[in-house]
Amino acid sequence: MRLLFQIDSKNYNLNGTKYIRPSVRSIIIKRGKVAMVHSIKYDYYKFPGGGIEKDESKLEALIRETLEESGLKIIPSSIKEYGYVYRIQKGKREDVFIQENFYYLCDVEDEIHNQKLESYEEDEEFTLEYIDPIFAIKTNRSKISGPKDQNMLEREARVLEMLIEEGYFTKV
Repeated sequence: MRLLFQIDSKNYNLNGTKYIRPSVRSIIIKRGKVAMVHSIKYDYYKFPGGGIEKDESKLEALIRETLEESGLKIIPSSIKEYGYVYRIQKGKREDVFIQENFYYLCDVEDEIHNQKLESYEEDEEFTLEYIDPIFAIKTNRSKISGPKDQNMLEREARVLEMLIEEGYFTKV
């Protein structure tokens, strides 16, 4: 899978404790809009997805996390690799936080199922929205989004910009 870009805050001690968290993200585009999870409480947008659990494949995690966060059920045969983002920075509890975010283009069934949100996701009022990618980019870059790490918001904005540049939003 191609490396899309790296985010390196250079604010960590490489000799200290490390936490590595591989994650998956789904890119679902319909009629020029992208499916994103909107945090109503903090007003930011993220691609549906999350951490890969032990003994779980990337694709299994993608299908599970997308359904849990957005209520969208991925059609497995539609999944295509897009790329990954490598992020390294000082962690909240550890000296170094490393995250590889693997992005996949995919289609979903029309029916929207109930979300299965974690408590912090419920608190943030995670809501599925199909939105204009430019709006999501501007929102993520123009607002202070509560306790959310600005690197995460910038990651999502940059991936959206790449998708726009590569013509994914002109294909209907």
